[in-house]
Amino acid sequence: MVDHRKETERAELHRAIWNIANDLRGSVDGWDFKQYVLGMLFYRYISENLANYIEQGEKDAGNTGFKYSELSDADAEQARADLVKTRGFFILPSELFENIRTKAPSDENLNETLEKVFRNIESSAHGTASENDFKGLFDDLDLNSNKLGGTVAKRNEMLIKLMNGIGDMNLGNYQDNTIDAFGDAYEFLMGMYASNAGKSGGEYYTPQEVSELLTRLTIVGKTEVNKVYDPACGSGSLLLKFAKILGKDNVRLGFFGQEINITTYNLCRINMFLHDIDYDKFDIAHGDTLTDPKHFDDEPFEAIVSNPPYSIKWVGEDDATLINDPRFSPAGVLAPKSKADMAFIMHSLSWLATNGTAAIVCFPGIMYRGGKEQKIRSYLVGNNFVDCVIQLPDNLFYGTSIATCIMVLKKSKKDNSTLFIDASKECIKITNNNKLTDENINNIVRIFSDRQDIQYVSRLVPNKEIVENNYNLSVSQYVEQEDKKEIIDIKSLNAELERIVAREDELRKQINAIIHDIEED
Repeated sequence: MVDHRKETERAELHRAIWNIANDLRGSVDGWDFKQYVLGMLFYRYISENLANYIEQGEKDAGNTGFKYSELSDADAEQARADLVKTRGFFILPSELFENIRTKAPSDENLNETLEKVFRNIESSAHGTASENDFKGLFDDLDLNSNKLGGTVAKRNEMLIKLMNGIGDMNLGNYQDNTIDAFGDAYEFLMGMYASNAGKSGGEYYTPQEVSELLTRLTIVGKTEVNKVYDPACGSGSLLLKFAKILGKDNVRLGFFGQEINITTYNLCRINMFLHDIDYDKFDIAHGDTLTDPKHFDDEPFEAIVSNPPYSIKWVGEDDATLINDPRFSPAGVLAPKSKADMAFIMHSLSWLATNGTAAIVCFPGIMYRGGKEQKIRSYLVGNNFVDCVIQLPDNLFYGTSIATCIMVLKKSKKDNSTLFIDASKECIKITNNNKLTDENINNIVRIFSDRQDIQYVSRLVPNKEIVENNYNLSVSQYVEQEDKKEIIDIKSLNAELERIVAREDELRKQINAIIHDIEED
């Protein structure tokens, strides 16, 4: 059932964001400018989050008229230690978003004021359990950048516009449980900028429908998991799908991920906060997952989802230690230096719990190419780790038209077979892109769960057949394509040709007779 009030609110929110973005963008590339919009959105969010938390506590104690924004900084300081312990950070009343916004038009040094506020928020977590979650969070908000304007006055004018635009957005109040309006705003911004930015944006953003499919594939038959992990987490949209589908409390031990791009790493941490995931329930790390993994002490994971970068270069065999790395050594060979795809597969498999499921978006070439990738596939198939391969439609992702696949891995399968699903037709076309609908996602998950043969759609293949096909894991190798060409009835066609020829002979005789009569005259 559609919640029309919610959809109307969401549409209004999206309109407001679109207007802010257009007003602010000017000559600045949207993908760069999103950092300012998202950073300011985050600043407003944590300001209101902290103020509401404090005010609710006072209200419960009978002090119903209390407003944290009106408290003196000196009085607020008394609660700093306790608030950092419970919320992970602290903001002085004078440095709350609403108070800085009110004074902004008369503040000639607004950019410096905001710079100081952001540093103070980050430093409030120094030396505490939440330090890593807040460290460098505002680094990408360069408030002295020429992107904002050529002079301090112009930059401050742009910052005032930005604060007013973010401040006027109707994000609901926490008591009504509409806090996820912040999350919706974030997702809309990411989607809008990614779709307009081509490949540079699409690298960091997995469409929500694909995130939903990957998540649901990993939780079939489950209502909770111990913890979820994404080795190339980007902005965190895949991880956060678990909070939406299962509920964040049903991801018992939290959300884990690693991201190599510093900007996107910061966005991911911001995204966790915007979706109300507390600092002690997520651990997002920065660095190269393949050569410097940060969560060795946290594995194994019951659910792993990922859309790693396709066919990127990595150090591979040039690092002599990697062949002995417990993540890669079982296959006896490393992924090629020019294509790291299989390294992400092996990493995910290694950190997967015995009762877990991993769903990974893959470049199609890794399913059939020879050499080292074929040897890794032989290890995966030989040990019965590949549960399913799903062919997705083309044009699903921003910046690429490639028809990707999903490889589903399990360590405790009940049969010695692999399911292949051709889901290339499970989509609707919207402008130049294809999109998975709820019905498409439900169909794919149902076929995946049922594990049955369906003509032209799915086939459960004994692993020995895959061995006979040189470990080819391409769906087209096992699922027959439906021939849509019109079936021609040769007998009927020949009969029609005979009729045409006979008619042609009859007409020729009549024409000859007419010509003969004319010549006789």
